[in-house]
Amino acid sequence: MRMHILGICGTFMGGVAALARELGHTVEGSDANVYPPMSTQLEALGIALMSGYAAEHLQPAPDLVVVGNAMTRGNPAVEYMLDARLRYISGPQWLGETLLADREVLAVAGTHGKTTTTSLLAHLLEHASREQADLAPGFLVGGVPGNFGVSARLGRGKPFVIEADEYDTAFFDKRSKFVHYRPRIAILNNLEYDHADIFPDVAAIQRQFHHLVRTVPGNGRLIVNAADARLAEVLAMGCWSPVETFGIGCGDWQATLVEADGSQFTVQRHGELVGEVRWSLLGNHSVMNALAALAAAAAAGADPRALLSAFATFESVKRRMELVGEVNGVRVYDDFAHHPTAIATTLAGLRAKVGNARILVALEPRSNSMRQGAHAEALAPSLANADCVVFLHRPELPWDAGHVTAALAGRGRTAATVDALIEALHAQAGPGDQVIFMSNGGFEAAPRRFVERLRQT
Repeated sequence: MRMHILGICGTFMGGVAALARELGHTVEGSDANVYPPMSTQLEALGIALMSGYAAEHLQPAPDLVVVGNAMTRGNPAVEYMLDARLRYISGPQWLGETLLADREVLAVAGTHGKTTTTSLLAHLLEHASREQADLAPGFLVGGVPGNFGVSARLGRGKPFVIEADEYDTAFFDKRSKFVHYRPRIAILNNLEYDHADIFPDVAAIQRQFHHLVRTVPGNGRLIVNAADARLAEVLAMGCWSPVETFGIGCGDWQATLVEADGSQFTVQRHGELVGEVRWSLLGNHSVMNALAALAAAAAAGADPRALLSAFATFESVKRRMELVGEVNGVRVYDDFAHHPTAIATTLAGLRAKVGNARILVALEPRSNSMRQGAHAEALAPSLANADCVVFLHRPELPWDAGHVTAALAGRGRTAATVDALIEALHAQAGPGDQVIFMSNGGFEAAPRRFVERLRQT
């Protein structure tokens, strides 16, 4: 069929487009802004892209319109679609009905770490498929995994690994995306309050997670963070599937740190040594992601001991502590962290690695929860490991970041523009410094612009 995807340049919808194309459909799409990296990936697949949401993009009528969750009533394409009675469906529902129904689905859910854990799980199963061909995975990741270079593929085997987002499905379906996936194996990595634009409190998120738990069959498996009290409350609502827990020093799957920065650790399962992991990722949160992925791969039938060597070849997802440049001893990273917990754990991992070296942070409050001020009180404590923080305080930000920078006791300041932020960091940075740009958006290419600014001097 001929499919038109509204919101095609988002990482999830771009992945849906790539999978539909691989299935043999003719795929086209539109977005408010057609931009890389997704636009580059899609154009390479022969997918026609249109900028904006004009009604004319849906003429002549496609066989099916796949609607991204960024679409709202009042959008010209949405209004035309409804008035013309075009056949339409959400991305998660199309995926669940068309592709996932015949696969063994491994879903990765959690407030933090979904993209990295999904990518790592796909990498582990790909490694296992050298000996067990039926484990060669398909996947859909909310980013571009370094080991695969694409965000989605069908795969040759039975498993399909998917990043399972708790955000809502579409303007006409306010359930979380992950209720459409019907996994046999589900990772519940962690649960905190987020998405203040759609969830009034953490209990509302827990209810959605329990909807996911309800879809896991009795012969499936739940892989659950042993130390997360909110996830324990979710399971207490009712659980009908076997559960394996994981944690650092606790749970069925346990890690013991050999290096404080998380780059080396041992793994035990039910008290029995599995082996040792050495890899390039840092932080306790990365170790937790590793345990979850290893447990899920084992649940899918892989030998966990045979997987340990694969960690050394794992290439993380773009914009997860991605080193974008080093100039005159200043190392510059681009990171997706945008929740206080993610900020704190990322900085703690870096601090454990670099010791007393200075850490400079550029922070853009871009997520809906950040813009609404839902995390404002937790921001200053999350930046405890930073020696200097420059907070991008655009004029349209509806709350005053001054109390955040004031709580940093001389370590923080605000900048009204990205240009001013780059200059403020440039005035501070010196040899041996680690500079991290943190945002869940493009940040106006600030990390790479900062690298260029360093090269000028």
